[in-house]
Amino acid sequence: MIEHPKAQDRLADLLDAPAKTTDAGYLDVLGDAPQAGPTTGITQRVMRTALLPQVYERYWRPTFGRLFKGPFGPSMAGEVRLATELLALGPGRVVLDVACGTGRFTRAFGAAVGKEGLAIGLDGAPSMLTRAVTETDEDGVAYLRADAVEPPFAPSTVDAICCFAALHMFAEPERALDSFARILRLGGRVVLLTSARRDWQPARVVDTAGGILSGQRMFDRGEIAAALHARGFRIVAERFAGVTQIVAGELPEAN
Repeated sequence: MIEHPKAQDRLADLLDAPAKTTDAGYLDVLGDAPQAGPTTGITQRVMRTALLPQVYERYWRPTFGRLFKGPFGPSMAGEVRLATELLALGPGRVVLDVACGTGRFTRAFGAAVGKEGLAIGLDGAPSMLTRAVTETDEDGVAYLRADAVEPPFAPSTVDAICCFAALHMFAEPERALDSFARILRLGGRVVLLTSARRDWQPARVVDTAGGILSGQRMFDRGEIAAALHARGFRIVAERFAGVTQIVAGELPEAN
């Protein structure tokens, strides 16, 4: 494991809440709280187990991603490339990876923004963050244990936000979108991968039932784009695969 105190110091300067540095090498604003936010269903409870980080990147996420995206959706590596492109990441940018898990996307973002930039991986699970720190060698990466629905940043703090495979598990996804709009700088971008209930009625019934059983919210196709538009975003991409959607939006520069 390589420690990155410079990245941690820069992260600490961006926070609007006190944070402590843990022995595992990430910052923590939640203190003694066992997890961040309420558990919405069985899927989220599994995500918070100590065993899952050991298999998450190599087995869990690719397998379930393929199941939900179908045969024509992007691979996990494809998702990383697509997110990096849609966020228009480059040297010196500050990017927040919400619900980062073991840091697969965060590490790639760190490589894209370089030493002069900062890639922040945020998650509520200590076991995920501990694994993420051990897997990370990039200098411009720092990890934070915090609430994903209300990330503890001042307004207009970050240039880009990624939230893949998580929004549908939040108890209050609309409040999360409000937070993302608040902490993004003008001209900043957000990219989301989340659920997308199919339009064909028989499939729609199956998708809805699956969401209820797993405790995941099934958004309609177009619902996320409309939600971003209502918060002032210009939609730059909207793609569907299986029961998933990838939506990217940009906050226009001030006139």
